Amino acid sequence: MADAWPTELRLDKDRRVLTVAFDDGRSYVLPAELLRVLSPSAEVQGHSEAQRVTVAGKKNVGILRIEPVGNYAVRIGFDDGHDTGLFVWDYLRELGENSETRWQGYLQDLAAKKLSR
Repeated sequence: MADAWPTELRLDKDRRVLTVAFDDGRSYVLPAELLRVLSPSAEVQGHSEAQRVTVAGKKNVGILRIEPVGNYAVRIGFDDGHDTGLFVWDYLRELGENSETRWQGYLQDLAAKKLSR
């Protein structure tokens, strides 16, 4: 995974899905909601597992912008104002490869905390 290098980042027309293609031919479709609730920002992830926040109410979140950060990441600006997470290439790849597992874990967290999307 350390050699993951993106060849394309494509935002769909309604700004709710980001497709990321890598140089090995793999491509992943990542919903804006997934990217937002699993943002790598300290605001969401905290500084330890105990500080991680379950973000609710983002079912209809969209992506406003994608900004390159050096040659290693992008900053995604969401229409709810969140824009502090740096999505490095390996993290985007990991989200793509494990999106279903990560999504199910998120839904379980919401249910356990009686929160809604």
